[in-house]
Amino acid sequence: MTEALSAPSPDAVPTRPSLGSNLDGVRQHNLGAVLRLVHGIAGRSRSELTRATGLSRSTIGALVAELAALGLVSEQEPRESTGVGRPSPIVVANPKVVVVTVNPEVDGVNVGLVGLDGTVHRRVRHATAEPPTAEEAARIVANVLEGFKALFDSGLRATGIGAAVPGSVREADGVVRMAPHLEWVDEPFAALLEEATGLPALVANDASLGANAEHLFGAGRGIGDLIYLNGGPGGIGGGVITRALPLAGSSGYAGELGHTLVNSGGSRCHCGAIGCLETEVSQARLLDVLGLDDADGLDEAMGRLDGAGRAEVERQLRYLAVAIRNAVNILNPRRVVLGGFLGVLLDAAPQVLDAAVREQSLTASAEQVDIVRAELGPEVLTVGAAELAFTRLVADPTALHR
Repeated sequence: MTEALSAPSPDAVPTRPSLGSNLDGVRQHNLGAVLRLVHGIAGRSRSELTRATGLSRSTIGALVAELAALGLVSEQEPRESTGVGRPSPIVVANPKVVVVTVNPEVDGVNVGLVGLDGTVHRRVRHATAEPPTAEEAARIVANVLEGFKALFDSGLRATGIGAAVPGSVREADGVVRMAPHLEWVDEPFAALLEEATGLPALVANDASLGANAEHLFGAGRGIGDLIYLNGGPGGIGGGVITRALPLAGSSGYAGELGHTLVNSGGSRCHCGAIGCLETEVSQARLLDVLGLDDADGLDEAMGRLDGAGRAEVERQLRYLAVAIRNAVNILNPRRVVLGGFLGVLLDAAPQVLDAAVREQSLTASAEQVDIVRAELGPEVLTVGAAELAFTRLVADPTALHR
């Protein structure tokens, strides 16, 4: 299966500070700046790269030539132009330079291959009868990659692994400090993946990666400050984008909005606290009230709510509004993006949630914020994990050949 991601907003990268520089000694930085601008989209012209980076035309030409020699980009015929002068060639990322994406879940491990241009070459799911251990998950990834041999023989080059894990991950070394639904505690998942596959691996919290994916390619395109909340069978995760960059915190644990206090008289959460968002806003509770076995029919069921269903939806929206209010007052986002079953709740009664958030929030913080449903759907973690894995390559494009 081969798919292409929609292009990120042109504003997503230029808002980052110091994108390009003509100073000597920053060639690596400038190579990364150009690669970042063409990565994940259909391509940019040389003139667009010149405007976006502030570099000279000759410098852009030299950088593009070096990236092409490294096998990371190529140039195509220019688009038709009605302007004056010769149109610029289009610089496109090489789809055969790929990363491996990994997302372990309670009932399986998802593995994908995503190209530097955003093409999703392959996505497979290896089901498990129970939550896989970290060691088992790493072995599954290695076995799946063996099954991709024909793709690698056809010219795909894997540069690394990005893993999206539903838990708290230490940024420095990819140790999963706690993933309660997987029953992982202090698991060195990055090291296990590297040992099993021979590829460098980066690991991060799944919701934080989802936030970045929606920021670059989904409902947050062009929005520099946003909050992302995703709800699924394992609970609620969150991520924050501020000034167009992911908010990680001192060790990578920032964004755990699922553990915001919303009900001081509520149930005890698995984290040990009382009344967390994910204990009050729960997919399992919603499915139970609606008489559903799984979330596949959730959107349809929302269109025919009875009294008990409507009451449960509004109850969960009230608690969700408390969490969003807290985040709006503290972080002052421009947009709140809701994924998973939280997006379904929003669509069921958008006015209820919006009114509750605005009623409780500081006026100045709430007056410009909007609340929208996520766009990437089930692809969000594949996209987010791929972006994580490409971090090293974009930071130093020459590393691929060292």
